[in-house]
Amino acid sequence: MFGLFKKDPLKKLQNEYEAKFQEAMHMQRNGKIREYSFLSSEAEDIRLKIETTRQNLEK
Repeated sequence: MFGLFKKDPLKKLQNEYEAKFQEAMHMQRNGKIREYSFLSSEAEDIRLKIETTRQNLEK
């Protein structure tokens, strides 16, 4: 019954990933390549967290 109110960790991570990716895309379009690479790296780290969380939930 109380499981209804639990937040989905995958949804939160997915939203963070999409936000970082969008921010990185805007930096690339503005010619800020260093910032783009930094944000892309952070987005990749979040994507890896999503994959590990997804694997842990499947077990």
